[in-house]
Amino acid sequence: MAIPVNDSIYVPTPARIAKAEPLTAMEKVLTIELPHGVSLGHRPGQFVQVSLFGIGEAPISISSSPSRSNGKFELCVRKVGDVTGALHALNEGATIGVRGPFGAGFPIEQFKGKDILFAAGGLGLAPARSVINQALDERGAFHRVIILYGAKTPDELLFKDELEAWRQRDDIEFHVTVDRGDTEWQGNVGVITTLFPKIAVDPHHTVAITIGPPIMYKFVLMELLSKGIPEDEIWLSLERRMKCGVGKCGHCQINNLYCCVNGPSFTYAQLKGVEEAV
Repeated sequence: MAIPVNDSIYVPTPARIAKAEPLTAMEKVLTIELPHGVSLGHRPGQFVQVSLFGIGEAPISISSSPSRSNGKFELCVRKVGDVTGALHALNEGATIGVRGPFGAGFPIEQFKGKDILFAAGGLGLAPARSVINQALDERGAFHRVIILYGAKTPDELLFKDELEAWRQRDDIEFHVTVDRGDTEWQGNVGVITTLFPKIAVDPHHTVAITIGPPIMYKFVLMELLSKGIPEDEIWLSLERRMKCGVGKCGHCQINNLYCCVNGPSFTYAQLKGVEEAV
């Protein structure tokens, strides 16, 4: 059964850290297990509010796809504050609080029958991974699957085992880049937009999903629009000071839009002209 809505919105549900796996010096993947018989019931692109008693609460994107839930879900946590720092210090078996899932997520059913292009930067791969793996688990429902991923350095690449698995698949077009290489790096060097010349798209048959730091959106949008992809087929995910998760506190408000309720996924058509959106 799913978490009862009235409880999950306002009251954290106790959950157990079933597995804690370091990815980089700053990121760790936590596998979260809810009480027996309870499932998160999330959609790709949604997030949860994670709380630790006496420390606080933080919004974290769900990194695992619904198709791979098995009663558990994954969070990729970057150590950047009190809550996330405390999460990094917890061991397997520790208890945390979870509210959610929140947000509209990505309407992946609408994307079926089309080419799907992902452009993820840095930590943006964590929420993008939820949609990517959902699409891969339903691979026959899509035509081309193109994944572009960029990180600052090779050491900051996330989910390296999965990146290698994607590279080896012949039904995925996968390209990766780093801003700064090292002595062992033999791949592309440059920001993520340097990958766009490597691909060709059918603009009338393509939906694009881009997730990453705000500065990335400006330049990735220019590339997507220059390829003729319609504004209502370009999707972005915004994480903007989300706090309550239910559209009450106003921290994530952009004009009349609330990221926690109306998003965090939006089309560019929805955000175009909205001050401070992108």
